[in-house]
Amino acid sequence: MEYLPVEVVGNILSRLGAARDIVIASATCRKWQEAWRNHLHTLTFNSSDWPFYHEFSTDRLEILITQTIFQTRGLQCLSIILDDVDEFAAAPVVAWLMFTRETLRQLHYNVRTTPSINILEKCGRQKLEVLSLAHNILTGVEPIYQRFPRLRSLSLSYVSISALDLSLLLTACSKIEVLNLISLDIIMSDPQATMELSSNSLKDIYVEAISLDKFMLEADSLEKLHLKDCTLEVFELVGKGMLRLLKIDDVSVIHLDIGESAENLEIVDVSNFTITWAKFHNMISRSSRLRQLRLWDILFDDEDEVVEIETISSCFPLLSHLSLSFDLREATVQYGLQGSFVLENVNVLELGWTVISDLFSMWVSGLLERCPHLRKLVIHGVVSETKTHEECNMLANFTSSIVRLMRKYLHVEVQFEYE
Repeated sequence: MEYLPVEVVGNILSRLGAARDIVIASATCRKWQEAWRNHLHTLTFNSSDWPFYHEFSTDRLEILITQTIFQTRGLQCLSIILDDVDEFAAAPVVAWLMFTRETLRQLHYNVRTTPSINILEKCGRQKLEVLSLAHNILTGVEPIYQRFPRLRSLSLSYVSISALDLSLLLTACSKIEVLNLISLDIIMSDPQATMELSSNSLKDIYVEAISLDKFMLEADSLEKLHLKDCTLEVFELVGKGMLRLLKIDDVSVIHLDIGESAENLEIVDVSNFTITWAKFHNMISRSSRLRQLRLWDILFDDEDEVVEIETISSCFPLLSHLSLSFDLREATVQYGLQGSFVLENVNVLELGWTVISDLFSMWVSGLLERCPHLRKLVIHGVVSETKTHEECNMLANFTSSIVRLMRKYLHVEVQFEYE
């Protein structure tokens, strides 16, 4: 180790990341102390790395972090993520940001500060490429002065910000590619909760636990859209057809429109969602490149509505991975299996039930016949911890029927996943 260049030692310490580990390791010798001071580029204060952080007083923590940061020269990545810690004073936080602002490329900050400080003001016009903020207040965004010319990833969690300031912030990030918005406290100046975001560079957006009347997103380069646990009356995406992945998980939305963006979709993953199948299929029907389709725990507006798998077969000829789980009703024994279609390229099939029945076994059998090149079958089920005798018998009968069925398909790998 004594022959290692000091720069290499600095890289080793940076890979440790956790501040406590780095301080201990740097005590090895003078050379390692020099590496810590001059060649350390990553420093992390995270309560998950060392749970005893919460036993320190706030004043002691501020001093500890200040002393550690101020002994470095050229930090590129700084993470301060401390749960169960009282609010930091503004002065030391400003000092940390000002000390590192010339070299910092990544900042992950998740501690409340009193009084509130404008972190954007301290980080703008610098080398920052990744910014992740939580439990902070962002106000008065000025795109002219607070530009982020190199920022590529922005994550805001439990942040209080107005719809206008969020729009202006996105405008200030001319090269942004990844945007995560989680449980935002969105301040509205208009009685109608409307948010309009626009970016020419955005490729990936994740939105979780947000309630709005109207959410409009204009993003010509968007490739991934993921909505989770949101309540929206209207969601509209305007783009130039670059979207590759659409994921919707437990979302309540009255009107969903992705327009021309559906043309190049390759993955559609929808779960815990109420849909009108005809409208939803019409929205994605032009996605001729679709390779993965997942419709899981779907409810229909119309009780008699069914997913027409024949239509899926004809519209998505490249489909290789199909996942389906929804209520099978006695009134539709051949649930979605009408016609003589074949799912020619499907090699992975995932099927799930909410209530086990003979109908589910028939459905599995019918789908297997339509997948001549199937290689893997995954069956998902829900089994209660306190099963009745009748439920045990039904599960046993179902398992036996699947065993008999799979004797016809020895080339297919079968996997069971029960919750």
